Amino acid sequence: MRYLITGGAGFIGGHLAESLVRDGHHVTVVDNLSTGSAKNLAALKDSPSLEFVEGNILDLPELEYLISRSDMVFHLAAAVGVELVVKDPVLTIETNVHGTERVLRAALRKKTPCLITSTSEVYGKSTHESFSERDDLLIGQPKNSRWSYACSKLLDEFLAQAYQRSKKLPVAVVRLFNTVGPRQTGQYGMVVPRFVSRALSGKDIEIYGDGSQTRCFCHVHDTVRALRGLSAKDSAFGDVFNIGSTDEISICELAARIKKRLKSRSRIVKIPYEKAYEAGFEDMMRRVPDTSKVESLIGWRPALPLDKIIDDVVESLR
Repeated sequence: MRYLITGGAGFIGGHLAESLVRDGHHVTVVDNLSTGSAKNLAALKDSPSLEFVEGNILDLPELEYLISRSDMVFHLAAAVGVELVVKDPVLTIETNVHGTERVLRAALRKKTPCLITSTSEVYGKSTHESFSERDDLLIGQPKNSRWSYACSKLLDEFLAQAYQRSKKLPVAVVRLFNTVGPRQTGQYGMVVPRFVSRALSGKDIEIYGDGSQTRCFCHVHDTVRALRGLSAKDSAFGDVFNIGSTDEISICELAARIKKRLKSRSRIVKIPYEKAYEAGFEDMMRRVPDTSKVESLIGWRPALPLDKIIDDVVESLR
């Protein structure tokens, strides 16, 4: 098959491209390299099955042509990372909303199936024990730029559902929960590579907030397996799916675990949110997915534990 991956030079996109090419498919990657890197595609640089197009999906003239000749689109291009979102909310909103709009409009020409990546951030300040795709969503106030990313991705979801219902475009949406693994950078606030990098160098491991907030970390190889499984299932189109691990850990526990596993001498210190980000910053205190829906449809469960994730990030950074 011929696949197109927007944001394919990003952390997840690079692993997805490798997986598809390894199985004999042709992959076209579109990326403007603003947060992605050609290094994420280094293993494929001599492969005739990879085509790289450098450009921004917001204004790339040949986007419609590239999609029209593809059998499937994985739309991963987006503004990523809490630090980038807080620093430049205008870029976040425009990239996420208008980028998805262009992809869906281009896909409509030949009804090219699309898989749109959304985020666990859309659950906002929900206090549920675990987040189900059927839950109502609770987003914070618009004056807090923290929630601009969540709202922009939620609008992407509404737009995708509208194209599915009104235009009969086959579209599926996945909400990703903290995907981690080799080649991920901590440059934009991703917590595991940031902690590992500091532990390796002996610098202070900085926890933002009091560290009681909890997360679940899913290995990128498991995430790629879910993306591919859903894209191959016609009954997935028109629906929304959580993808993530359900093993919950607090950020304090995560820092201590990384320090111990690396036998690091780094200190663990806490940085107030207002110093790390901005005054009035709000965080999600829990982010645990209910993954029964994706498991029921394609039999997917994450297979790789947190220690494997940490070890792979360590090896990659070293």
